[in-house]
Order: sequence, then C-alpha cells, then structure tokens
Amino acid sequence: MKAEDEQLFREFVTSEMASLRKLAYVTCGDWHTAEDAVANALIKLYPRWRKLDRPDLYAKTMVYRAAIDETRRSWRRERSAGDAMPEVTVGDSAGATDERMRLRVALRTVPARQRAAVVLRHYLGLSLEDTAGVLNCTVGTAKSQVSRGLAKLRESLADERIDLSGKPMEEWTNAVA
Repeated sequence: MKAEDEQLFREFVTSEMASLRKLAYVTCGDWHTAEDAVANALIKLYPRWRKLDRPDLYAKTMVYRAAIDETRRSWRRERSAGDAMPEVTVGDSAGATDERMRLRVALRTVPARQRAAVVLRHYLGLSLEDTAGVLNCTVGTAKSQVSRGLAKLRESLADERIDLSGKPMEEWTNAVA
C-alpha cells in the first residue's frame, strides 16, 4: 500500500473508531468483545482499502458482522463466577446514571439486528439506504427493523417508566457510551 493510502487509512480509523466501537458494543453487549470485533474488521478492511468507494459503510458492515461472529464463538459462552453476581444499581442524586443504566438494560432486550438498525439509523445518523447497506438488506427491511426495534425499546422503557418522547436523541443514546 502506498504511503498516502496508509495515511488515509490511519485518518479513517482515527475518525471512525468511536462509532465503530459503539456499533460493535450495542451489537454484542460487551466492550472487550466489541474491541475484538472492531480489530478483526479493521484487519480485513486494510487490504481492501484502495478498492472501496464507501469505506465507512463497508467498515460498519464488517464490524456488525464481526460482533455477531464474536458472540457465536464457543469460548465466549463460558461464564465466570463473577457473572453470577447480581448487578447492583446505585442511583445518583440527579437520577441520570440510574436512568442510563436502565436504558442500557432496555436496549439489551431489543434483538441484535433490530438494535443494530436503531443504532445505525438514530445514533450514528445513517440514512435508511446506508443502514440497509450495512445490514445487507433492502431499504424496506431496514425500515421495518428500525421500526420494530424502536417499538420494542419503547415497550421496555414503558415498563421502566422512562419517556423518550421529549428528549433529544443524543441524551438517551449516551447510555451506551
């Protein structure tokens, strides 16, 4: 690869790393697994870099698939003794931390593909066409996945008494950060 292409790849990785990690995290639910998925996707992206018209969409597609693959590995299914310990939620005086934790739990109730569709569309701000491209489906399927994911999220949040209707999207999506 030419030095100029390598520099462009480095700049791409620097600018997209945060959104790729978040996409992987909401897909698989574990930061360590998300890091592995992003690293594996970037390793595969590097040799194809010069041939791509939209490396950002290609990278998101690869990260999404890698995150799904990482959760399917048999050694990931093993649980440590610490996993059996209950999570203790401690709310802060403003209640923001507690709400973010409950939102995170609610996001985990949404199926992985729908969760990825919601994150791609509303958190990362992709168009429906780009979301469909990342998920490797039609625009109509992407639209229905987003719609069903939001419906499931709203249902889960209604049980938790969290209302998203008046909040800006950035406020509730920070729960996954």
